[in-house]
Amino acid sequence: MQKIQNSQQMKAKNYDLDNLDLQILSILMDDSRVTYSQIGKALFVSPGTVHVRVQKLEQMGVIKRQQIVVDYEKLGYDVTAFIGIYLQKSSLYEEVVTELQAMHEVVSINYTTGNYSMFVKIICRDTNHLKLVLHDKIQHINGIQRTETFISLEERANRPVKLLDEEVKIGV
Repeated sequence: MQKIQNSQQMKAKNYDLDNLDLQILSILMDDSRVTYSQIGKALFVSPGTVHVRVQKLEQMGVIKRQQIVVDYEKLGYDVTAFIGIYLQKSSLYEEVVTELQAMHEVVSINYTTGNYSMFVKIICRDTNHLKLVLHDKIQHINGIQRTETFISLEERANRPVKLLDEEVKIGV
């Protein structure tokens, strides 16, 4: 266990991060609504210290943005699908990404190794909406040779990477 922590701290040093930064990140990754005061209390530092550390993490690009997690099913979006995309040429990647990013249903785009050039996650209202997105939008993008679609039946885990061996608890 000590070896793992040393490895994490060594990587963190490349970004001038210390254990306090990692603890703050861990708390915010678990729940970004936690106040600086609550974090400070849990970590025995002032809210001002937490604020300065979070600003530093934002300036360094470690914290890219804060967002809420929405249950799309409750909003009427019942189908999550993953699409493996074969490009005609890898040099068309940027053009295809630009087209995909313009589609509201596309929530994730990954440039991959293996069978597919890209792996895309989309969220649709139902299978008719999925068919429309695939047939009328994605498959008409210049540079896409073909696609393979996988419909998700359930998402069991969608969580951030655990940065620390020990979890930091926030008192209620």
